[in-house]
Amino acid sequence: MLKAMPDPDSSAWSLVVPVKTLVAAKTRLSAAAGPHRAALAVAIACDTVEAALSCAPVVRVVVVTGDPEAAGALAEVGAHVVGDPEAGLNAALRHGAAEAVRLAPGAHVGALQADLPALRPAELALVLTAAAEFDQMFLPDAAEVGTTFYGVRPGVPFTPGFGGRSRERHLRRGAKELCLAGIDSVRRDVDTPDDLRLALALGVGPRTLSAVRRIREQDAGG
Repeated sequence: MLKAMPDPDSSAWSLVVPVKTLVAAKTRLSAAAGPHRAALAVAIACDTVEAALSCAPVVRVVVVTGDPEAAGALAEVGAHVVGDPEAGLNAALRHGAAEAVRLAPGAHVGALQADLPALRPAELALVLTAAAEFDQMFLPDAAEVGTTFYGVRPGVPFTPGFGGRSRERHLRRGAKELCLAGIDSVRRDVDTPDDLRLALALGVGPRTLSAVRRIREQDAGG
């Protein structure tokens, strides 16, 4: 269900989530996931988006992807899906942000990683409430190297710097680093089997859990 549009001075958020083509998604999970790697990537992205849409301050999630299979699954979850300009991650995020502003010009705009299968709506709400106090801000990942969330207030240029050591990049660009307790699920992105194990310990969404069970059944049968 579409939420009410925000007033220009509200603290509502539109979130942009980039989703890679499935052939390129989660390659570092190949050894653990085997033939289920693409399905796992879709499951993780869908659980992330569904949790984000369940977060009270979020009015819309714009997914940017060039993969038809992922696009269909994420649209069913409730995402507004746009194509990927195929110019890199940050270009994809800027493209999605432009669409988000067009749809809800009075909302804050944030970029959220697609690989947060343990995401809790209440924890994301804590992040977004704190983020609304700053013009430009970000949340580092659990490793304190990358970034899981970047956002701006309405009217502030949206200039994400994801990729590699993005925490340092966002700091250099003057974004406020959010330092909050009790938000582990918003920082626990999944790139490796160890990351997935830690996310499972937090408690992942139903699609991710189902995909992991299929992988374990495959391993047990092999």
